[in-house]
Amino acid sequence: MPASELIAKTATEIVGLLRQGEVTPHDLLDALAARVAEVDGAVNALPTLCFERAHDRAKALTDKPPTERGVLAGMPVAIKDLLDVAGVRSTQGSPIFADHVPERSDVTVEMLEQAGGLIYAKSNTPEFGAGANTFNEVFGRTLNPWDTTKSCAGSSGGSAVALATGMAWLASGSDLGGSLRNPASFCGVVGFRPSPGRVAHGPSATPFMTMSVEGPMARTVPDVALMLDAMSGRHPVDPISLEKPATSFVDAVAQRRRPAKVAFSIDLGGITPVDPEVARIVEAAARRFEDMGVAVVEATPDFSDVQEIFQTLRAMQFATAKRALLTTHRDQLKPEVIWNIEKGLALTMEEIASAELARGRLYQRVETFFRDYDLLLSPATIVPPYPVEQRYVESCGGHSFSNYIEWCTVAYAITCASCPAVSVPAGFTASGLPVGLQIAGRPRGEADLLSAAALYEEAAGLANKIPIDPITPAA
Repeated sequence: MPASELIAKTATEIVGLLRQGEVTPHDLLDALAARVAEVDGAVNALPTLCFERAHDRAKALTDKPPTERGVLAGMPVAIKDLLDVAGVRSTQGSPIFADHVPERSDVTVEMLEQAGGLIYAKSNTPEFGAGANTFNEVFGRTLNPWDTTKSCAGSSGGSAVALATGMAWLASGSDLGGSLRNPASFCGVVGFRPSPGRVAHGPSATPFMTMSVEGPMARTVPDVALMLDAMSGRHPVDPISLEKPATSFVDAVAQRRRPAKVAFSIDLGGITPVDPEVARIVEAAARRFEDMGVAVVEATPDFSDVQEIFQTLRAMQFATAKRALLTTHRDQLKPEVIWNIEKGLALTMEEIASAELARGRLYQRVETFFRDYDLLLSPATIVPPYPVEQRYVESCGGHSFSNYIEWCTVAYAITCASCPAVSVPAGFTASGLPVGLQIAGRPRGEADLLSAAALYEEAAGLANKIPIDPITPAA
């Protein structure tokens, strides 16, 4: 089968071919190597390649009987450069770790490899995943393939761009303040933030923190479900990790369970401005649920205290995990990381306690809300892709943001509520740039959320828009 034909297929289709013996993992790796050589120079999504390692593991995998090759069966997977991969340069986007080659992989990577995944590349990320624009001092900027003068968002920007351009069928991401959902929205792919514990990760010095999670990224909802099946499961290194559910996420998607009533809010109760064009596109996308016979009601939980919760707990997380680097490598840290660490170190016990209690109250409000609604629909990002030279979005709708992450409020409100959420393509701006619809579900409700998202994806008819060749506007 020609490489170009393989590149155009979904991950679900590729796994089917692997199981039928119509292609080998080596065929797939060769196809990806050719595609990376063809297009990555224009977007800089996959700065670290490890094809030789992947071929070695492919040989070991194909020596096993087909029934023992896992749910991915030899599917190549790109890994965000925040996660360690044994024997592969793993930088976290930081000059401090520019030459770091770990001996052990993160357990997320181990789970994917145990499920038959083959790691062939590391995708670009901002330093320590801080910021929704993918650039760093190690590898430079990653560019949006729909317009290479624009940002691909972040922090899982390299993964999103690799998917959109056919350099990956599956890619890992992580999400604290929207790091999976923002780049999915900007690049026209699917990014899924699972509930805390659904995907094991570590070893970590802070294994009990629940704001940041690992999750799957892909071109379609069924592909995301496939990768989530491979990633999920209990691991002793992660004390909050959950057992695999009795029904696979692939099977849940196949059941296509239609929700009865969903809530929709453009600004989650006025907590964020939203670009008018994005608002129009997202509302039209949300109304597709009405075409499916689902009641769509304008409603939202009360997120009014989300800034206190998120900004405080995020700063505490940065200070806890990175404070030693502020002492030893301050000159190598970007300003935003320094700001986050120092903000965390300046917190009082009263501020931390207040934020934790507020998050508890928010969770109770959200849990009550989801007794009446099956889903909550909103924009995945509040603006279309912006110029790549701009470090972050400084203002929207006349509102100037107080810091570099506040423009992501619509995403991190869902983080604070501990809900799973997915960004799926909603449409395109007049200038041809992607916009994402965020669909959030009740805590630990991944199966129902994915099933409904798959129904939406079919109705929207946007999944066939990728992969694309990078587009550079005429000067």
